[in-house]
Amino acid sequence: MAALEAAGGLWRVALFLSQLYVLSGRASLSSHSQAQLSHPQAPRPEVGVLPRSTHVPSFKKTTGTPPYVNLCPSNGPCGRLPPDCVSCKMNNSCVYGKPVLYECQAKPQVHCLGPETFVLNMTCQFCWQLPPSGYICSNATNCKTVSCPRERYRANCTVKDHIHCLGNRTFPKMLYCNWTGGYKWSTALALSITLGGFGADRFYLGQWREGLGKLFSFGGLGIWTLIDVLLIGVGYVGPADGSLYI
Repeated sequence: MAALEAAGGLWRVALFLSQLYVLSGRASLSSHSQAQLSHPQAPRPEVGVLPRSTHVPSFKKTTGTPPYVNLCPSNGPCGRLPPDCVSCKMNNSCVYGKPVLYECQAKPQVHCLGPETFVLNMTCQFCWQLPPSGYICSNATNCKTVSCPRERYRANCTVKDHIHCLGNRTFPKMLYCNWTGGYKWSTALALSITLGGFGADRFYLGQWREGLGKLFSFGGLGIWTLIDVLLIGVGYVGPADGSLYI
């Protein structure tokens, strides 16, 4: 019995010591974690990663000379400036075709002589309504001038300087083909009368197949020659490239 009581006493002592050891370990862990929270370590920089910056560089806006200034004459009368050099208070409710006065002033950085605000006398019409003498259009070299019905092409037109009008100064317009390749009507008619039986008129106009046909048929025994004289005379037969006579 004494031996059993001694063994039980040793067991209680061992259990007490183990509990004391566990409690002491938890206390040290909790104190270490609190120390880390109260004194956090600085993060280590990553290798090969450049530091990022939130600073955005600011660029100063540079103000240059407007492009229209190079097109505006300097030290001239303000009332004679081109339309691209002035700004006017347009009145779109005017009567078409009637004269109307517009209050205008020179654009910034445009130097002219006279009052700062001046009046221009214009005709109440849009730019695309101007007569053909008031604008310049692009020419086409790929349409036929001699055809039925007459061919048209889409041209880009620009109003001439010193002509004021309403709306955009550049506009599209459908025009008849009116380009020339350098062929003369008088030369074609003279060749048709003198050497038409040999196809010289057709060769001159660039119509090689018709010229060979007239050459080997002796002008269609004269009938083809007479018909060509009439067709070239009235302008029905023209150059093979479709251009106009000069």
